[in-house]
Amino acid sequence: MQGRVIFLLEEPSMKSLLEGLLPRLFPGWIEREHFLCIAHQGKSDLDASIPRKLKAWQFPDDRFVIVRDNDNADCISMKSKYLTMCAANGRSDTLVRLVCQELEGWYLGDLSALASAFNNPKLNTPKNIKRFSVPDDWQKPSVEVVRLIPEFQKGSGARLMGNHLSFGNINKSKSFQVFVTGLLRMTMIVT
Repeated sequence: MQGRVIFLLEEPSMKSLLEGLLPRLFPGWIEREHFLCIAHQGKSDLDASIPRKLKAWQFPDDRFVIVRDNDNADCISMKSKYLTMCAANGRSDTLVRLVCQELEGWYLGDLSALASAFNNPKLNTPKNIKRFSVPDDWQKPSVEVVRLIPEFQKGSGARLMGNHLSFGNINKSKSFQVFVTGLLRMTMIVT
């Protein structure tokens, strides 16, 4: 593959998730050789970092993906802001993906993976499947995940889920499906 995919991420938990997820989605991918995840300490840190990193990046074949939680913001204006920022810094081919509403929404979208990761088959019940049928609509999915799994921790939970999330339409989170589809499309261009 020519160039790497560089992920600019809002938080360390997304990095933990992607380090397990990406080699499963793209067999043979090795961290640092095929992809690099750069975690930030929140939205303001990410926003301040993007222009500097895009402008100063020394590897022209590398492609960028920006991933951050939506947190109930206006998706269209937020994505437009990031795309404008990327174009202004010479990286108009950057993929911008917003997680609705928080990373834990992706977990609620795949209750089978959540049940497997936490060795708790009772999570994947018809009642929960119905309750979380549209996980991207939940305002605070992190609160719901903690209700289901009181011992849940953001970092370790992300590592576990990176090894269990399913691809494609199995995950009911539309933002997860759009994320995966965008990556697949991008890697067809990169390879």
